[in-house]
Amino acid sequence: MARAETSLAESVCLAVVVGGVDYGGAVADLLAPGAELGRIWSLSRPLTYRAIDALVTEGLLTRTGTAPGRGPDRRLLAPTRRGRAATRRWLAAPVEHLRDVRTVLLLKFRLLERMGSPLAPLARAQRDRFAPMVTSIIETDPADEAADDASADPADVVTLWRREHARAVVRFLEHVIDLP
Repeated sequence: MARAETSLAESVCLAVVVGGVDYGGAVADLLAPGAELGRIWSLSRPLTYRAIDALVTEGLLTRTGTAPGRGPDRRLLAPTRRGRAATRRWLAAPVEHLRDVRTVLLLKFRLLERMGSPLAPLARAQRDRFAPMVTSIIETDPADEAADDASADPADVVTLWRREHARAVVRFLEHVIDLP
């Protein structure tokens, strides 16, 4: 029975293979700390291979043969039709929370860039998804919060952080939309 949802590790590994990387070692190299994707979010080699194995089990990737490598032969990978469709859906879907911009949304943007796909459609969808939440965060008056809760501080650092973070995300998305 297929699982309802893939993990972030699986979604990223699948997107890397859909983007043209055809063996696990190269996927792991991209996700190593400091590497192209690893500087956004890193994954150890064992967890990368575990994600790939799960994707093969789920029928989203298939093993297509082997190729010589520096060590043991490389086990080649290819996305299935279901895998390509799952990646298209995942890459097009905005993230749910502002906190996911730093990792998940940046990964999606970088993966789209690697595939030569435009970033603006996802950035617009993300801006639209966040609009009500951002408006609520930015327009909440700390004095109103203080009136509702005697212990609330109008200069609350958490409220300040949430507002500035929301504003920064909106500015970032606008910049991405305007990229050539």
